[in-house]
Amino acid sequence: MNIDFSKSAHGLIPAIIQDSETKNVLMLGYMNAESYQKTLDTKKVTFFSRSKLRLWTKGEESGNFLNLVDIKNDCDNDTLLIQVKPEGPTCHTGSDTCWQETNNQEYGFLSKLEKTITLRRENASSEKSYVASLFEKGINKIAQKVGEEAVEVVIEAKDDNDDLFLNESADLLFHYLILLQAKGFQLNDVVNILKSRQK
Repeated sequence: MNIDFSKSAHGLIPAIIQDSETKNVLMLGYMNAESYQKTLDTKKVTFFSRSKLRLWTKGEESGNFLNLVDIKNDCDNDTLLIQVKPEGPTCHTGSDTCWQETNNQEYGFLSKLEKTITLRRENASSEKSYVASLFEKGINKIAQKVGEEAVEVVIEAKDDNDDLFLNESADLLFHYLILLQAKGFQLNDVVNILKSRQK
């Protein structure tokens, strides 16, 4: 990998630290050639501390190491994206990230949809929405809707209308997310089971 440490007067380049699994950005540090090499040698992310003016391995005092998974260089060869497996919180404040966020697995729009479903469920007695009405009717009605949508997906899969197939698939996924919450689970619980099956 060709890294250009000469672009900065002090030979430092930014290193963006990302959780290799959740893809969340955990922190930003700076590396020089020596800290980069030490990171490769020890498999523990090491920075050059601008305040201490020395090499600093993240976790050397707290034990919250950043275990190296992968390093990528950007198109200008002067910024690193370092994927890690963190041991404990990354921020010195005790937060998972230096932006005071939890390092949870997120699934973009699906996670946002799950949060909306949660809000509708929590306010089912006062909320006037389709989701709230399903929760009011109980688990049997929700499970029945998942079954109906699954049958419709199978029927549309046998035809050639992709638009209908995709719409029925969206309905099935939506109702499945509702069923998961009705049972006290989230999408991440299912994903974790799938991950555990990998060999």
